[in-house]
Amino acid sequence: MPLTDTAIRKAKPKSKPYKLSDSKGLYLLVTPNGGKWWRFRYRYAGKEKLLSLGTYPDVALKVARDRRDQERRKLADRIDPAINRKAVKDAWLGNQANTFEIVAREWLAQKAKIWAPSNTIKTTRRLEIDAFPWLGSRPIADITAPELLAALRKTEARGALGTAHRVLQTAGQIFRYAIATGRATRDPAADLRGALQPVKGGHFAAVTEPKAIGALLSALYDYQGSHVTRSALRLAPLVFVRPGELRQAEWKEINFETAEWNIPAARMKMREPHLVPLSRQAIEILKELHLSTGRGRFLFPSPISNLRAMSDNAILTAMRRSGISKNEMTGHGFRAMARTVLDEVLHVRPDYIEHQLAHAVRDPNGRAYNRTAHLPERRKMMQQWADYLDELREAK
Repeated sequence: MPLTDTAIRKAKPKSKPYKLSDSKGLYLLVTPNGGKWWRFRYRYAGKEKLLSLGTYPDVALKVARDRRDQERRKLADRIDPAINRKAVKDAWLGNQANTFEIVAREWLAQKAKIWAPSNTIKTTRRLEIDAFPWLGSRPIADITAPELLAALRKTEARGALGTAHRVLQTAGQIFRYAIATGRATRDPAADLRGALQPVKGGHFAAVTEPKAIGALLSALYDYQGSHVTRSALRLAPLVFVRPGELRQAEWKEINFETAEWNIPAARMKMREPHLVPLSRQAIEILKELHLSTGRGRFLFPSPISNLRAMSDNAILTAMRRSGISKNEMTGHGFRAMARTVLDEVLHVRPDYIEHQLAHAVRDPNGRAYNRTAHLPERRKMMQQWADYLDELREAK
């Protein structure tokens, strides 16, 4: 006969534990000290097993029956309730062990092997001030986009808009590392694109939204001016060098056989020679341009005299004539565009990107990498980038 609340309340302890049976494997175990424990007896794979469902009166009779029925449904699906409970508990403990701060510091330790010490220090300090106080103790798998945004709003509130954007970018890299190492399933930072206040002043205008990039490239390809300027406009996003490095490029620096552009140290900001792997698309542009200017010194000579390179404002003026405002994109903005999208969309390793941007990147011993560091990976990156730009332009 099934149990009743009255029968349970009247059950008194005895010298030895005894059971009061309910139904479908549920019973109440009454202990000598007066404890009343709900138990569920079931069979799985031919073996009898027990599962604790709580204690009376904290768990009332109706609740105990509901819990029993939940476990019976698992059995119907061929799931062992005891093993399932252990798996859920292990997952919860794993979540508590893999907080945002723990995963972030592990990620930082990996980056410290390839970053300059100053970069590691700055990034760590930024997280300690603007992320760990709000997110550090949270299981990284449980952090949501609104929760991340709430933390970033605190940084915005003190007027540090640039820092907020950098923390968001770093958080995205940490979440992707957590996904790769099995501690998270998605990156909430990706949902916050455009959610932060824009940074005003002190930065070169750049387009970083994929759809906007497609529209930008379409406008560049539709430029109706000179062939030389049109070639510069099409090449700029593919190689993302500094504007001066592009407009002063010389044909002796281009190697069609190896598909490389070797920029001498004298024309580089860091006064170190730089190597740019050329994608298939870049080679096609250069070969066509070579028919026009290949007999001279410069790829992009001035229309006034082929003895000097095109002016500083040639590309900017061409972009303005194509309907691209100065608040939308500058010649220098192609670098920011590439850096952002290669990292956040194509998920290229940041050190490959930094090398290709000719930024100062040092090895764990503090030595500067040479211009051929990670060259095979950078070749692959540059082709991936060119193919992606084609996709965006054609989808426009």
